[in-house]
Amino acid sequence: MKRSFWVALGLGAGATGAVMASRWTKKQAKKVAPATLAREARGGLLELGKLVSESISEGRRAMEDKERELRGEVDAKTPEDTPAA
Repeated sequence: MKRSFWVALGLGAGATGAVMASRWTKKQAKKVAPATLAREARGGLLELGKLVSESISEGRRAMEDKERELRGEVDAKTPEDTPAA
């Protein structure tokens, strides 16, 4: 009786371990599948494109602000009554 119990317990543990290992292996294989990698890469590129676009917009805004500031300084230095050349 004791021996059959331990044999059954060992077989059950072995079967459970095999099923769990099989599921883990399939899950890992899905993670590195070409379609999954391509989808993740595309998402990363879209995020990078969005970041670049936002950076360019922020740069343009800063450039326009600085231009306004400089034009204000130049306009303040030139007398109003001087004829334009």
